[in-house]
Amino acid sequence: MDPAYLIPTPDTIPAPWGFFEFLLILTFFAHLLFMNAMLGTALIALVREMRTRPDAPPPCRDIAGKLPYIIAFAVNFGVAPLLFLQVLYGHFIYTSSILMGGYWLSIIGLLILAYYSAYLYKMAGGLSATARRLTIGTSLLLLLTIAFFFVNNMTLMLTPQAWDAYFQRAGTTLLNLDDPILIPRYLHFVTASVAVGGLFLAILAYFQEKKSEPGAEKRLHAGLHWFTSATVVQIGIGIIFFFSLPKNVYQLFVGDSLLHTSLFAAALLAVYFTLHYGTRQRVWPTTSALAATVLFMVLMRDLVRQAYLAPYFHPADLRVMPQWSPLFLFLAILVIGVAVVIYMLRRAARVSEEVER
Repeated sequence: MDPAYLIPTPDTIPAPWGFFEFLLILTFFAHLLFMNAMLGTALIALVREMRTRPDAPPPCRDIAGKLPYIIAFAVNFGVAPLLFLQVLYGHFIYTSSILMGGYWLSIIGLLILAYYSAYLYKMAGGLSATARRLTIGTSLLLLLTIAFFFVNNMTLMLTPQAWDAYFQRAGTTLLNLDDPILIPRYLHFVTASVAVGGLFLAILAYFQEKKSEPGAEKRLHAGLHWFTSATVVQIGIGIIFFFSLPKNVYQLFVGDSLLHTSLFAAALLAVYFTLHYGTRQRVWPTTSALAATVLFMVLMRDLVRQAYLAPYFHPADLRVMPQWSPLFLFLAILVIGVAVVIYMLRRAARVSEEVER
C-alpha cells in the first residue's frame, strides 16, 4: 500500500507556516529544559536514596521540595509546542496518536499518578528510607513510561509506511517498536535529562552557597559531576542515534546540505564548551553552553522531521487563510501569561526566603 494514501488532508493555517515554526521551536526549547530537569532530578534522587543507609537523614531534600513544581512547569510548558506541532503536522500527529490511542490516552492518568508520587516524596522526609525510595521510584517509573510513549508517537508520526500495521492488528495499541531509531532516541533523551538534572542541582547549590548554607559547595560539585558524566555518555549514545537515522537523513548533516552540516558543527562545538566549562566547575558558562546546545538540537530535530516527511509533505505546502486577529489575541495573552508566571515565581521566592528566616 502506498503510505501517501493513509495521510489525511491537512487543515488550512491562519498565517504563514514560518510564524508557527518559530513559535514551535521557541516553546519546545523551554519545555525541553523543564522536562529534562524533571526527569533528571527524579533519577538522581532515586540513585541518591538507594546509596544512602536506611538510618541516615534524607539525602534529597533539595530535590524533593522542587520536583512537584518542575513537573508542573514541564507539563504546562509542554502544551504550547504540542499545539503548534498540531498546527503544522496535525495530519501526521493525529493519525499516529489514534493508532497508539490506548497508550496515548493513558498518559493523562500516568502523569497524575507521577505528580502525586512526587508530592508524597516531598512529604516523606520524616518517613522511612523504604517509603522515600518507593515514592520517588514510582514517580520516576511513571515518567519514564510517559517518555517512552511520547518517543513512540514522535517517531510513528514520521513513518507513515509503518501505519499499515494497523490493518494486521486492528486497535489503538500500535507502537513503533520496529523502528531502529526508537530505542537510541529514547536513551538519548533519558541520558540528556540526567545531564540537565545535574546542572539544575548545581545551579540550586550555587545560590545556596551564596547564602553560606552548609554543604552547598559539595552539592554544586556533585551536580556538575552528574552533568559532565552524563554528557560523556550522551555523546556515545548520540553517535548511535545519529547513525540509526536513515542514510538520506543523516548525510544531510555530514556534507549533503550546508545548512544542516553547519548546524551540526555548531552543536558539536557547543557540546565541547559544555564539557570544557563543566569539568572546570563553572556554573554559568556551562549553563550558557548547554542552552546553546539544546537550541541547536531543537533546530536539528526540526530539520530531521522535515527530512523524514519530505517525500510526503512540507509545512510550506499548507494553504494559508489569513486570520490575524486571533493571532494577535494569542500573542497578547502569551505575553500576559509569561508576566504572570514571572510574578508568581518572584512571590514564591520571597515567601521561601521569609520562611527560611
